Amino acid sequence: MKIERICILGGSGFVGTHLVSQLAARGLQVRVLSRRREMAKELILLPTVEVIEADVHDQQALIRHFRGMDAVINLVGILHERTIGRADLPAARRGDFQRVHVELPRKVIHACGEAGVNRLLHMSALGANPNSRSAYQRSKGIAEALVREAGMHHSEHENWYLNGPKFIHGYGLDVTIFRPSVIFGRGDSFLSMFARLLKVFPVLPLANAGARFAPVHVEDVAHAYADSLDNPATYGQTYELCGPRVYTLQELVSYVGEVTGKPRSIIPLGKWLSYFQAWALEFKPGSKLMTRDNYYAMSTDNVCASGWPSVLDFQPAALEAVAPEYLRGGTPRARYEGYREGARR
Repeated sequence: MKIERICILGGSGFVGTHLVSQLAARGLQVRVLSRRREMAKELILLPTVEVIEADVHDQQALIRHFRGMDAVINLVGILHERTIGRADLPAARRGDFQRVHVELPRKVIHACGEAGVNRLLHMSALGANPNSRSAYQRSKGIAEALVREAGMHHSEHENWYLNGPKFIHGYGLDVTIFRPSVIFGRGDSFLSMFARLLKVFPVLPLANAGARFAPVHVEDVAHAYADSLDNPATYGQTYELCGPRVYTLQELVSYVGEVTGKPRSIIPLGKWLSYFQAWALEFKPGSKLMTRDNYYAMSTDNVCASGWPSVLDFQPAALEAVAPEYLRGGTPRARYEGYREGARR
């Protein structure tokens, strides 16, 4: 079946806005569910895009908005919890990761089954593992298991992943899971964050400085979703998405300093000082820069086991080909200043 109508959860977010734009450019009808419609102002202007204000955690609302759709894409995810739970508590009290990364995918799967939507694409993350010490990675790993089970039929799986009631009944959906490394691009929360820090601090103590990443451009992640939508070869598959080069965290931060004209002294912290920094930043008022859960997650390399998926008929962009323009501000004046600073060095 040709896919022409897609409902996206998280469509007004970082990856979502790029994906919606790509799908609209292909002439596809896109329905974006958003908590606040004004958060998606730039998407409202696209001719084939419908932005609906909805509570994505409302099971009945999901069923209603999924009806008539050919595919559903779930991009919803968080990096930090506001409400932190414990793994030994009942599901409703396990915190924001449980609610967003586990309970929401479960509702999405049920809604697809009830609304007659057979195609589901799901955003996971490298390092997702139901047995991880990191609550983020653990919740992502459980969600992957749920989505895979949703792609099975009743007869294929006798013992379901989660104990207790059999929430997922093997709807036989055509599912695809993507596990990207850290995603970069204009408006990201990774390289741009370090660019801001380097403007303020002449010396930067860096936790987990040896952690390894393979940053992938946001446009390439969106492209992977768009190309996989109606490609049967991707059904039932999980794909890792990485850029062409692996960096340590220290190398990435140093690169950001060079590009922005703010080279700084970086002090790699050992294991215990890294943990202490994560603990201190976790309880800092305001937005979180790092938490202990981030520390646990970065203890595992965020790199792909193999190269770019061969089913995707394009190659990912190099960090060096994209990042300089947006890290410097993207304006002609900012680029000019960057060239001047580079010449002085």
